Amino acid sequence: MNRLYAGLAAFVALGVLAWTTIGDPRIRLATLAILAMFAVKTWVRRKDLMHPDKSSDVEHDAGETDLPM
Repeated sequence: MNRLYAGLAAFVALGVLAWTTIGDPRIRLATLAILAMFAVKTWVRRKDLMHPDKSSDVEHDAGETDLPM
């Protein structure tokens, strides 16, 4: 959890730096939006990194088989 908090703190620090240094409001908001997307992705992916043996990404439909044709 310490790395997660360090990563989120880095996103906050980058957001503060972007807010204080970028003058154009549209570029500032676009930069903050991109940082927010990366922060949300980091927060969502924490479960995958904490439990790597559980694969929630692979889902099979009922009609699919893994047999070669």
